[in-house]
Amino acid sequence: MTKLDFNDVIGKDLQRVHSPAQERSGTLVRSVGLTLETRGVVASLGAVCEVIGSDGTRIEAEVVGFNDKTLFLMPFTQTSGIGPGAVVRVISAVAQVNLGPELLGRVIDGRGEPLDGKPAPVCSERLSLLGRPINPMERGPIDSVLDVGVKAINSVLTVGRGQRLGLIAGSGVGKSVLLGMLTRFTKADVVVIGLIGERGREVQAFINESLGPEGLAKSVVIAAPANVSPVLRLKATHLTHVIAEYFRDQGKNVLMLLDSLTRVAHAQREIGLAVGEPPTAKGYPPSVFALLPNLIERAGVGRNGYGSITAIYTVLAEGDDGNDPIVDIARASLDGQVMLSRNLADAAHYPAIDLTGSISRVMQNLLSPEDLKRANRFRRLWTLYQQNNDLIQVGAYDAGTNPELDQAIAKRAEMVSFLQQDMHEEVGYDMSKAMLNSVMGAGA
Repeated sequence: MTKLDFNDVIGKDLQRVHSPAQERSGTLVRSVGLTLETRGVVASLGAVCEVIGSDGTRIEAEVVGFNDKTLFLMPFTQTSGIGPGAVVRVISAVAQVNLGPELLGRVIDGRGEPLDGKPAPVCSERLSLLGRPINPMERGPIDSVLDVGVKAINSVLTVGRGQRLGLIAGSGVGKSVLLGMLTRFTKADVVVIGLIGERGREVQAFINESLGPEGLAKSVVIAAPANVSPVLRLKATHLTHVIAEYFRDQGKNVLMLLDSLTRVAHAQREIGLAVGEPPTAKGYPPSVFALLPNLIERAGVGRNGYGSITAIYTVLAEGDDGNDPIVDIARASLDGQVMLSRNLADAAHYPAIDLTGSISRVMQNLLSPEDLKRANRFRRLWTLYQQNNDLIQVGAYDAGTNPELDQAIAKRAEMVSFLQQDMHEEVGYDMSKAMLNSVMGAGA
């Protein structure tokens, strides 16, 4: 099989540079909220401009909207030193990034600039941040199991190579710890990690504690913490995806982790409201609900099964609200979700995976009928106990009333022990399956 040419995959039409007619300078006329307004510049949405203040201050900004001949710009950095009459000129018609294997082992920001104190990576290809969706009829199938090293997922929420999975939970229930376990234990050629809108201190902690030197060597980390411009957070999100696409189209099996999809939605909400979009569900403008499915569809198996992106997105259920609009759209767009429970976390049950509400939508294509039946039986007994937990705890349930519930009660301790796992302990797929067989019985 010949190697795909990434330029053909992304599309050469996305790499066109701006014409001389677009290089005319304009002037800044107004600053409103998060946006700058300029006239006299001809540029399309997504173009990158340079704003030059009267004192020589230079900042970069992206075109995020327009009204007649007025362009709305959102700056990448603070606008101190920029005032009325500042010169605005286009420096790139489309946002582009340098790509290549030199990115491995590096920590970069949303513009591809290094954050690790090393020289900027010198890459040979320069491509647009915007990917091109793959024709669904050209995608390869999800037909092979991906060993993630977490027995609860390997056994009863089995993940396939090229699947898109959500980690859904409220704050403080162990999303980052589970994400770190998946980063270290998952069998992948390349790991691409997007840390979007999270606390700045978590970037270094994630790299040092979750990745380590060996993990970082085969990884690319893109960091855009909460204190940076929303347009930079969004660029970092697209950069995470295009880097994963680049390695996928080199025939690699890529694990892409994005923490978090909710913060991406927040960044798009800030941009949308700043340019006048109407707020809809929970204050999110319509552009948010268009952006998220488009991002998710960029992951998956490549053309004709050539390379894959297994994507794991964390989703913050604000206030533990399982009906949050971002949670809803994530559930509808992803190939499954792992729900984390605050009750389990409060009981020091880690990882706090709640099988009630968790699902892998490709699991039936990956397991034998016997293994699938055993996994579903485990899920049923776990859920049955959870549904009757109050009755059991107060002694209101009479043994023998429900044979299935009796079995769930009898196996409860074994099931709880099976689902728990130390953050430094790796349990492979075969071992996970053997342990499940032991809990449920070979004939279950």
